[in-house]
Amino acid sequence: MKLTYYGHSCFSLNLPNHTLLFDPFISGNPAAQHIDISSIKADYILISHGHQDHLLDAADIARRTNATLISNFEIITWFGKQGLKNGHAMNHGGSYSFPFGRVKYTNAIHSSSLPDGSYGGNPGGFVITPEGQRKSYYYAGDTALTYDMKLISEEFELGCAFLPIGDNYTMGINDAVRAAELTSTHKVVGLHYDTFPPIVIDKTKALAKFKETGITLLLPAIGETVTL
Repeated sequence: MKLTYYGHSCFSLNLPNHTLLFDPFISGNPAAQHIDISSIKADYILISHGHQDHLLDAADIARRTNATLISNFEIITWFGKQGLKNGHAMNHGGSYSFPFGRVKYTNAIHSSSLPDGSYGGNPGGFVITPEGQRKSYYYAGDTALTYDMKLISEEFELGCAFLPIGDNYTMGINDAVRAAELTSTHKVVGLHYDTFPPIVIDKTKALAKFKETGITLLLPAIGETVTL
């Protein structure tokens, strides 16, 4: 499976017949100005919560690609009022089988309001189990460390976890290492760092901290595609 990183918490997973795009925030990110949003492909757009730095470009990309939006009830309803009717609402603990595989909507400890100030529902994350594959992939969204993550390891065998590492608004490096241990994953893609001054990290120290525990931390450059 290939991952393309678009900055902040936005990335795509390229499955054999579908492209999944997560939390599209590109046009508002100064570090991602070299990304041509009009070239980004998406069959499904998964949105973890309502903050602008996770859905700013979702509507434009969805209209161009006719992608299906996947998020909680409140966010899907909010987009529906903007004329985007191609959406699938979920809520915590629920799972659903899509053409690309099965999705479970998981807990996240954070806040969530939509750009216009309206209620964004409870924030969440996703466990993706691609069709025909044994391993699953966990996108935590914006979250604090929570012992609920251990339940994921009891239900799924993870090939990779996508975790926030920037601290201040979410988990930092130390808690992200603990999250990886709780979920029993040996590979992590770091997200939600360096975009704003409060979440700038020391990448060298972050890589070393994960390496100490035998867990691989991937920090792809914006626009880079890596194989998971």
